[in-house]
Amino acid sequence: MISTTARLVCYSCAIALGIAAAAANADEVTLRHKGLTLNARLDLAAGKQLANGVMLITHGGLAHRDMEIITALQTQLKQKGYSTLAINLSLGIDSRQGMYECQVTHRHRNADAAEEIGAWVDWLKKQKVKRVTLLGHSRGGAQTVLYASERGNEMVKAVVLLAPAIHENTDAAEYQRRFQQPLTPVLAQAQKLVMSGKGETVLEHVGLLNCADTSATANAFVSYYEQSPGLDTPTLIPKLRKPTLVLVGGNDEVVVGLDKKVAPLVDGRRVQMKVIEGADHTFRDLYTDEVVEAIDAFLKHLGY
Repeated sequence: MISTTARLVCYSCAIALGIAAAAANADEVTLRHKGLTLNARLDLAAGKQLANGVMLITHGGLAHRDMEIITALQTQLKQKGYSTLAINLSLGIDSRQGMYECQVTHRHRNADAAEEIGAWVDWLKKQKVKRVTLLGHSRGGAQTVLYASERGNEMVKAVVLLAPAIHENTDAAEYQRRFQQPLTPVLAQAQKLVMSGKGETVLEHVGLLNCADTSATANAFVSYYEQSPGLDTPTLIPKLRKPTLVLVGGNDEVVVGLDKKVAPLVDGRRVQMKVIEGADHTFRDLYTDEVVEAIDAFLKHLGY
């Protein structure tokens, strides 16, 4: 009899091979936006054309489209018949690839991601795409909601949020825990610079998102730490007018308490939620199966 551990190892190997094959068959596409080249990986399902519809996938935080969770989602969604477009947020870098290097000064702002999602939706419109589903993971989920709530497009028919970020991911308590320094004095300094028209002034030796002891402009710092409603997914969800599915990792140690914050918003029609028991923040291996099954059921119910 094969042990559970052995089955997981075999499963992981199979997924890795599937991901490699999918990446080899996918196409890279680019567009120009505000002087930068944005890039994405387009993977069409068998027998489908781009015009039939696509799922636009946004990665989390300072990550990228080639993270395991993104490539695994593209592979398994393709098997279900869904075409996907996994984008790389530029984070202010031309044709960015891979993780954001923390030694590079942060000049990107939280709302920039929403603008870039919008640029890709506009690109899809030019390709005569009939319908778009937005899917975002972690901070990319919160940025997806920000776009959909403020810059909604009739092409967007549904929204899927995978462990989307909440207010507590960038509050004072989390900043202290992660960087061992208080948020208040740094934020106050940054806000003062922004208010005086000096938002591009660089702050040295600060923490920002996943980067400790990095540098960032005052504009960048304020955008992620000003405690704006735009940083909290549950605050933004009521503004959505599209069917929305929120997927929660039962053992998520990054976005903690998401299920409790979303539960009051669930109505079974416009807003649905599913907790993937046992899954952490990245929904690895067998938990990816559960995520894809939940997405498939959600979209099939909408007539996809």
